[in-house]
Amino acid sequence: MKIILAGYNLDYETIKEFQESHPAQKNLTPETVSAAYARISRSPRSVEELRELARHEVEKARQSNRNIVFEMGHSSIAEHAVFNIDVIGVSRLLVEEIEKFRLCSYTEKSQRYVLLKDDFVIPEEISRSGLEEIYVGTIREQNHFYHELYDKLRPYVFEKNKDLAADPANRSMLEGWAKEDARYILSLAMETQLGMTINARNLELMLRRLAAHPLTEAQEYSRKLFEATKEVAPSLIRYTEATDYDRLTRQALKEGIKTLAGKKRMGKAPASDKPVRLIHATPAADDRITASLIHSSSNLPMSQCLQIASSLDRRDKKNLIKTAFRHMKAHDPVLRELENVDLHFELITSASCFAQVKRHRMATITGQEYDPSLGITIPPAIKEIGMDKQFRRIIGKTENAYERIKLDAPLAAGYILTNAHCKRISMKINARELYHIARLRGDRHAQWDIRETAEQMVKLGKKAMPLTLMLATGKDGFASLHDKVFRTKR
Repeated sequence: MKIILAGYNLDYETIKEFQESHPAQKNLTPETVSAAYARISRSPRSVEELRELARHEVEKARQSNRNIVFEMGHSSIAEHAVFNIDVIGVSRLLVEEIEKFRLCSYTEKSQRYVLLKDDFVIPEEISRSGLEEIYVGTIREQNHFYHELYDKLRPYVFEKNKDLAADPANRSMLEGWAKEDARYILSLAMETQLGMTINARNLELMLRRLAAHPLTEAQEYSRKLFEATKEVAPSLIRYTEATDYDRLTRQALKEGIKTLAGKKRMGKAPASDKPVRLIHATPAADDRITASLIHSSSNLPMSQCLQIASSLDRRDKKNLIKTAFRHMKAHDPVLRELENVDLHFELITSASCFAQVKRHRMATITGQEYDPSLGITIPPAIKEIGMDKQFRRIIGKTENAYERIKLDAPLAAGYILTNAHCKRISMKINARELYHIARLRGDRHAQWDIRETAEQMVKLGKKAMPLTLMLATGKDGFASLHDKVFRTKR
């Protein structure tokens, strides 16, 4: 066996310094790695020889990439070229579009930990429509109230948690609790920054999709992202222009639904008091998981495993599933067999909660636009300090501005809505991913809004598949639940 380090990330400033001092060096590109790996399947040479050839013949390597990726269609070769991208000064609304791309890594400036100032995006749609005065005035009022809230919430949080406050090491955490509640009045126009790691295949897809997005900010992001990366790996990024598929499909669907709604008299959506609904779960999910465990631990075909599972009594099924969990600790992922059953939820979440929900990239998440008619989420602490009336007053002014902007710049109206405003989303996950959500978001250290959502998802999930989800809980409660399950004789 031979393991060789082929490369690793370097800060671009370090690369530039090296290039300036070694102008003859032309092979500082991830394309050489992609080209070498592309040739592995057809060459008898060792991979280190292939990498050496690519480094010495960069233009040949680039031509090889073009042929293999674009002519032969083996796009996965482009995944070997990886970029680290600083994204600065984008709105929280645009970040929701950026982070729709699953196979990338993101670390974002958190409104839970950073006390924000007054930086926000003024989209071109607002400037063109002559609505800048009402837009800027509303956001400045939101931001002023944000600081007012924080000044009231901070001492309240410290007073309420005197035991924790006695230890200076907890100061940052307690201040964070105040920040995370104050942020509910901030708009989706607030500027943020993030670090993004993305391979060339997904970079090309991101460029194309956001070039087709109707928001000017998204189109600007696509252009600037291309400018920042186009010289690094030109042989791997070719199709960056908006396509009719990306530009027109969503709008055509909306128009089609409007026509259908007129024919069927759909009317308005009924108000819902349930922010978490389980729309569908795999039927007989516990049987299917039992069958999956039998299948992976035997030589039997799945059809027979399903027959065996359905013939077992509940005690035998439970014992088999418990065997899969017996040695598991709070940080162990559950077995992959649990990916064979699904749960489809509809959630009504605040923007603040959705900012965390969208991080679960193993889920299938589709969402509607933010809708003021769905109501708002007010943190309990804001009510407890008696600031909820002022909060609602700012929300009222925000929604008046939203309706005014929607008349002349409908695409930009969403920017002015706050982290308290809600949207309706569809979220399909498998049982393994629900365990992950439960561990991370159902833990007592999780932010309260998403913790409540996660707990409801787990509660509904356990009704549909009680054996499969018997140990789904937050990390902090895992040990006690595990002890309880394995103390029980039945």
